[in-house]
Amino acid sequence: MTGTAVYDTFADREPGFATAQLTRYGRTVRTVGLTAAPVTTRGGMRVQPGLPLDGLAPGDSELLILTSAFLWDRGDALAPFARAARTFLDAGVPVAALCGATAGPAREGLFDGRSHTSAAPWHLAATRYAGGAHHVEADAVTDDGGKPDAGGAPRGALVTAGPAEPVAFAREILGLLGVFEPEKLDAWYRLFHDSDTSAYEVLEG
Repeated sequence: MTGTAVYDTFADREPGFATAQLTRYGRTVRTVGLTAAPVTTRGGMRVQPGLPLDGLAPGDSELLILTSAFLWDRGDALAPFARAARTFLDAGVPVAALCGATAGPAREGLFDGRSHTSAAPWHLAATRYAGGAHHVEADAVTDDGGKPDAGGAPRGALVTAGPAEPVAFAREILGLLGVFEPEKLDAWYRLFHDSDTSAYEVLEG
């Protein structure tokens, strides 16, 4: 199960490329709110969370997606999601965050020793995090977790992307979870990012 975080002002345009393909290919996607109360997206749509955050467990999940929202930079209301991201990574379960949602994990210290990207370096620098040396200028970045921590436990992979890269963000997720083999993943990306219709032949083959 993939948990997709939802909260007031979340950018509803961002996770759809990934979640649509996950559900199409048999994966379960559930929306996760701070509580079970409905939220309103940046696009003005009302979303009913499928479960509250305290009902989400790494052991039942294959991925946690954090979407951007104005609230990430307006106080600590969404800090519980950043703490959940730490719990997931420590349990060896991947986390994916894009655009403004990268601020929360940065404040939580999750980027301090791991490759990542964001909207811009200055955006994360404003969080006063210690991971600036690991910021990468790329459409999307996957840090595979590297070696286990000091206790021998695996670290979950970390996917990050900027605000203009929901397709690249989805590409990283679909590849990480093995939804497509490499050739079809490349074709999918060329189709949806580059409008390359020749990719249909590979996808349908």
